Amino acid sequence: MTTLTYPFSESAVRELRAGDAVALSGKVWTGRDRLHKFLAEGHAAPVSLRDGAIYHCGPVMMEAPEGWRTVAAGPTTSSRENPYMPRIIAEHGVRVIIGKGGMNAATQAACARFGCVYLQAVGGTAALIARHVTRVTNVYFLNEFGAAEAMWELNVTGMPLTVGIDAQGGNLYEAVAAASRKRLEELLS
Repeated sequence: MTTLTYPFSESAVRELRAGDAVALSGKVWTGRDRLHKFLAEGHAAPVSLRDGAIYHCGPVMMEAPEGWRTVAAGPTTSSRENPYMPRIIAEHGVRVIIGKGGMNAATQAACARFGCVYLQAVGGTAALIARHVTRVTNVYFLNEFGAAEAMWELNVTGMPLTVGIDAQGGNLYEAVAAASRKRLEELLS
């Protein structure tokens, strides 16, 4: 397993290959549809995302006396962000995208061009992933976007992920689909 720690350098990201297991630590910012559209329309992010990670997640948060606590932090389907992701990668210097289900060819090309990776989080494990959130540092756009669509700044430790799309053009989803088609053809012949 490869350890990846914020800030995520281009050289560290470019060493990863589709299928590699990653333990991610450091700052991660959540973002869903409203945030991606906002950023892609040219609005400024409230913090620098350069060498950072965007997690496609609408976490369940609980306000406590000591601050926010993460109850659940499962990935949301990343394909909804395909119209925005290439521009966000290029303009904001994002190095890591976290989500589920993969992304399209345009995002894959942006990952290869600018040195970014797409990391797959396991769907259905929201409570388990929340255990890797050690602190909620801040929240942006809570009033404007609502809790699920807000941009939450999380500190995570050892978040287990798998490289789905690497910065070399490798795509685990395409590899699995090709192997499945081949195996199906073998079974049917």
